[in-house]
Amino acid sequence: MTWNWGFAIEIFPIIASAIWLVLAVTLGAYFVAAIFGLILTFLRRTKYKMLTYVTNGFIEFVRSTPPLIQLFFFYFALPTIGISLDKYTAGILTLGIHYSTYLAEVYRSGIDAVPMGQWEAAKAMNFSKAQTWFRVILPQAIPPVLPMMGNYLIVLFKETPLLMAIGVHEFLQEAKLVGAEYFRYLEAYTIVGLLFLLLSYPSAMLIHYLEKRLNMKKVRG
Repeated sequence: MTWNWGFAIEIFPIIASAIWLVLAVTLGAYFVAAIFGLILTFLRRTKYKMLTYVTNGFIEFVRSTPPLIQLFFFYFALPTIGISLDKYTAGILTLGIHYSTYLAEVYRSGIDAVPMGQWEAAKAMNFSKAQTWFRVILPQAIPPVLPMMGNYLIVLFKETPLLMAIGVHEFLQEAKLVGAEYFRYLEAYTIVGLLFLLLSYPSAMLIHYLEKRLNMKKVRG
């Protein structure tokens, strides 16, 4: 089978039409990951040791199991106990929870980098725990780790083809359907790779640029 430019141009809009769905799933999952990752970070730092152990165990379990198995659990296993999720919700929650465990580690590194004097200053000013976290610690902890968070956003974006397994019509699913209809897969799957490259590479360059800017500010500081 040889490459057919006419066929590739014809099917490109069909496959590319999934871009808004892919972006919506990516951003939705990343929102879940960012919020739940922060919650996991707080739970790991609680004074209740049992809760800390359970949180650490959960993080290790999620990070040590393939996201595809987690996806099947959310979509196929939960309905057996009365919890039914549509394929989009299942996909967003699976990717979000999976990557929240990685963002929790990113948050931890940022928090650990905040000087101890900042905690002591907040205590001296009689700040509550919530005020200490959201007015003193997190505003200093999160900006330096934004490039790492951005890297995980790109990785999460590249994991969206997993959702094809439960019927979500993302890039790979559209390519599979086009290929099955015309019995031509070369152009379809090549277009999928091209779309991921066109979307992820500029994003990676932007994150690299932001990382360099942050490093320059540290040096000046």
